[in-house]
Amino acid sequence: MKRLCILISGSGSNLQALIDAIHAGDIAAEIVLVVSNRQTAYGLERAKQAGIPTLCFPFKKSQDRQQYDADLAERIRGNQVDLIVLAGWMHILSPAFLDAFPQRVINLHPALPGMFSGTHAIERAYQAYQEGAIIESGCMVHYAIPEVDMGAVITQATVPILPTDTLDEFETRMHQTEHQILVAAVKQLTEIGLS
Repeated sequence: MKRLCILISGSGSNLQALIDAIHAGDIAAEIVLVVSNRQTAYGLERAKQAGIPTLCFPFKKSQDRQQYDADLAERIRGNQVDLIVLAGWMHILSPAFLDAFPQRVINLHPALPGMFSGTHAIERAYQAYQEGAIIESGCMVHYAIPEVDMGAVITQATVPILPTDTLDEFETRMHQTEHQILVAAVKQLTEIGLS
């Protein structure tokens, strides 16, 4: 049984999708730790309700980013995890973290490859649609590398933007698709056998 660590910063709806998929038997894995860099993240409560150990590990402005990442990697390493899933994790990880888990850190990003890297991707895509620059957006799961949202893609899906969409409606459809592709990507990686 593969051991997963999920990193979150917010409500944890993607975490919940993984918890539900594991409970339903769709993913043969166990979430052994949920980490948040924000104490108020509701995802920590979701983890506690599911009986999953949590770690709140906030980044302080006075800290060195590399040292924070190295310390975080050390805290996670003790859990012998096979795969680390960045599911709404709002902190860019440096090689100090990524090199500790080569090819074992994946990220969910609400945009298609090469589009809207970084934060506020959903809002930026919606704005681009309003300006006639794009007709659809999408989301992807990719391997995390130091270059933000640029790692090799594991799975992706397009999400249409409808002429009648409000930002909230588009965002809801995007999140529903994110949940599906994240579950599919984790299922794929746990089944093919991580070394």
